[in-house]
Amino acid sequence: MTDSVHNVRVQIPYHLRNLARVEGEFALSVEGPVTIRSVLDALEQRYPMLCGTIREHDTLKRRAFLRFFACEEDLSHQSPDEELPEAVASGKEPFLIIGAIAGGCD
Repeated sequence: MTDSVHNVRVQIPYHLRNLARVEGEFALSVEGPVTIRSVLDALEQRYPMLCGTIREHDTLKRRAFLRFFACEEDLSHQSPDEELPEAVASGKEPFLIIGAIAGGCD
């Protein structure tokens, strides 16, 4: 995917949906290659109140308790500049930002 505009479906955790005042899944326009970075840049541009909630302000690294998924695959440790699957770029599958659950045995 190169120099065109893509409508990418996005799902974010409940508390971030409340902050952004969106309900359920929504679409974002992403220009150029569809990567984690380009999706998050578009998300933060459209919903500036989310800046710093998904990525650290200074390093732009993913926050520890959030995970990125697409096409049933955990992309959390993938390079933010690696292109996402075609199914995400074409809008067939959503890009998911999910709150990770930490814990153990009682």
